Amino acid sequence: MQQQFNNKNNDIQIWVKDRLWPRAEAKVSVFDSAVQGGDAVWEGIRVYDGRIFCLDRHLERMQNSAHALGFANVPSNEYITDAIRQTLRANGMNDGAHIRLTLTRGEKTTSGMDPRLNQFGCTLIVLAEWKPPVYPPSIKLITSSIRRNNPMFLDSKIHHNNLLNNILAKIEANYAGADEAIMLDSNGFVAETNSVNIFCIRKGQVLSPTPDACLPGITRGLVIEICKENGIPVLERNLSLTEFYTADEVFCTGTMGELTRVREIDGRQIINKSRLEVLEEIQGQFRRLTQEWGTPIAP
Repeated sequence: MQQQFNNKNNDIQIWVKDRLWPRAEAKVSVFDSAVQGGDAVWEGIRVYDGRIFCLDRHLERMQNSAHALGFANVPSNEYITDAIRQTLRANGMNDGAHIRLTLTRGEKTTSGMDPRLNQFGCTLIVLAEWKPPVYPPSIKLITSSIRRNNPMFLDSKIHHNNLLNNILAKIEANYAGADEAIMLDSNGFVAETNSVNIFCIRKGQVLSPTPDACLPGITRGLVIEICKENGIPVLERNLSLTEFYTADEVFCTGTMGELTRVREIDGRQIINKSRLEVLEEIQGQFRRLTQEWGTPIAP
């Protein structure tokens, strides 16, 4: 699945550090920690009908990630929110937009790994683009040979920019002609895909991998809340590939793609033997939330 470039994004304004820049001039220093070592945290946020969806949850996760990495001089949520609003207003974005929010440790006085070289505060990047959900109505997955990081190595609770293992998994999916790649944890259980969380539904019960090696995504959390509030059985536990192969329904969740049905994994078609349309109900409830929730672009 290759995303199509939207020509409307040619002339967007992008926030870098403390001001807006035209797309062609929006740059970070070669001394920035994101360049030097992928030393940054990020969030993906979607805009629906004049509202920034789940902004408070995304900012909480960003602040937690920055704190876990020991960032200094982190901008406040109020400052970040104002930068987002200024960026959206400058681009005339009220709906159908996606924000890639990045916070780096900042510029270094000289190249090197030591965070004590960072003397200039964090670098905030607000990249808002015209971008609809990125997936078709259903997608095909393969299983990657690349394992998902677990807390023994790099904790997925930190929403960091070190994404090379995910990128390697995506390369495998590209070569296999699939949309995404499932990544297993170090014990061989399903963790998530290279970019989104994954669920399966068996006999009316919604099942999610435990958030040990996978990112506990914002949309993933919303799905669990929707299930609990609507009387849909939901459980987090270790799940094997076989349980996904033989599930009635499988779907992925994430800000970029919302809730997307999986039709095939490793050549196995996902067959709804129960004939229960649980995913359709969850998708409907999720769409309702996108119409009701959010931080207004206009303060």
